[in-house]
Amino acid sequence: MTKNLLFLSSLLCIVLSAGATDYETYYKDLPTQVKPIEDVQIPTNEINLKDVGGVGDGVTLCTEAFEKGITQLSQYGGGRLIVPQGVWLTGPITLRSNIELHVERNAIIIFSPDKRLYLEQKGTTKRALPCIRASKQENIAITGNGIIDGNGQQWRPVKRLKMSNTEWEHYLDMGGQVTEKGDLWYPWQMQNSYPDIADDAKKQEGMRNDLIRLTDCKNLLFEGVTIQNAPRFHLHPCYCENIIIDGVTVRSEWNAQNADGIDLSDCHQALIVNNTVSVGDDGVCLKSNKPSKNYSIAGCEDMVVMNNTVNHAHGGFVLGSEIAGGIRRIVVRNNTFSGTDVGLRFKSGLGRGGKTEALYISDIMMNDIAGEAIVFQCDYVNRQAGDNGASPVFTVADRQWAPQFQDIHISRVVCHNCKTAIKAKGIKGLECVKNIDISNCTIVYHKNEQQIDQETAQLLMTNVKLLRLGSREQ
Repeated sequence: MTKNLLFLSSLLCIVLSAGATDYETYYKDLPTQVKPIEDVQIPTNEINLKDVGGVGDGVTLCTEAFEKGITQLSQYGGGRLIVPQGVWLTGPITLRSNIELHVERNAIIIFSPDKRLYLEQKGTTKRALPCIRASKQENIAITGNGIIDGNGQQWRPVKRLKMSNTEWEHYLDMGGQVTEKGDLWYPWQMQNSYPDIADDAKKQEGMRNDLIRLTDCKNLLFEGVTIQNAPRFHLHPCYCENIIIDGVTVRSEWNAQNADGIDLSDCHQALIVNNTVSVGDDGVCLKSNKPSKNYSIAGCEDMVVMNNTVNHAHGGFVLGSEIAGGIRRIVVRNNTFSGTDVGLRFKSGLGRGGKTEALYISDIMMNDIAGEAIVFQCDYVNRQAGDNGASPVFTVADRQWAPQFQDIHISRVVCHNCKTAIKAKGIKGLECVKNIDISNCTIVYHKNEQQIDQETAQLLMTNVKLLRLGSREQ
């Protein structure tokens, strides 16, 4: 044992709050009661990745060094694994309780293109593990001013219609497989000489992994880091409790398939503040699956989403498409959406719908929205790349899981330049969109004032100004 590690053991009983910021201010004057987050506690022990065999030359595989550093810190009760300046090539990283992964400025963690490193097989089922993962752990932090890169172009398909000629040629130069129609490229049989892990390109595409996925964990902090270029979703806590996401940058190419930014699935108590997101799919998104006996948490509840900026994304703030477990007590305020496809996006469909309760959204500033400033959609269908577009067949049981967008309060939204101001449509015979009030908003559109199906969607609008671009209120 080195002197350094002996020193670390002497610090075992010293614990600091990794989230030292005063978060109480975000909970003042909220329109509904929201259970606040608690600080994340990490011991002060530290290990530098270099001291456990890591080499930051972008060539040496550091998977064992990450595991060794985390294991040694765990033996002392936890602490901070420091990733210093360098380019650190690695396979999947498994985090444990009381561990902080601290990525210093000018440090880049990049995940290997060798898909075999991520492969887990249980019986006849094969899956690719997330780049960074944890399960049933508590007090985990990912912090710093460095970059975590998922090397997603080695996993994601790309659509020809979303590519310029120059971009398309870049992907072709990587190898890969193009469909007969020439409309889709798969990262299959690549030029990097690493073997594939499935029988064909489409099956391998279905195995794409998340960049950061923590499941059934408690007390999580993500602060300061840049998270980019995910194979699939970027930051994805699932069935987790007490989550702080503060000052994180999440980014990918604008056309990256399914590259959601910040997704919380069935999580309780979250504070999502001061983040910047620009990705290929939804920006900040809440999801909720059907309740499961495998997890004690169901639905999303007690969350504050504040002071975030979303640039390119399919939606700035999004619910769905899965909301079956319910979405409750959510406050979204003081956010900026600039250049997103949609501003406020509520999407679900039969078989995956549930009830929303006490959602308060206010002070949202938007500009250059390609589609709708606000949209409620109840016929959403999630389609994999290469899907034939056939209409799904719904059962009687699916209709029991219909969307119930209700008790949603939207105010003080200002949007300059969107295609459609407000769009809403439910499902005939079901009360899918009701008790929605929109007040004190100004939306400047260039094509459609509103597309609201009066038979299936009930929206109460008070002091809402919808103005065509170039016109002035008289």
